[in-house]
Amino acid sequence: MSKASSSRDSVIVGMKPIMNYIVACMTLFNAGVPTIKVRARGRHISKAVDVVEMLRRVFMKDIVVAGIDLGTEVHRAPDGRDASVSTIEIGLSKP
Repeated sequence: MSKASSSRDSVIVGMKPIMNYIVACMTLFNAGVPTIKVRARGRHISKAVDVVEMLRRVFMKDIVVAGIDLGTEVHRAPDGRDASVSTIEIGLSKP
């Protein structure tokens, strides 16, 4: 995931219900942000995809997927082991 974008144009998907993230995306677009990024790591990746698909198919049909970045982050556990975590960043834009 790129570190260049600010938190003002990102929605980070986690433990909350899907509708919370959909509302957050809609709020950003309604505030005039032209492009947003939906980000997730690990087991929350499927929820991020669900958020984007529901947003595109139900709530804001003119949204365009601008790009998808996949990656892996390596985290070191306290016991010294390395753990790899998959990441996704989905760029959305409003024409």
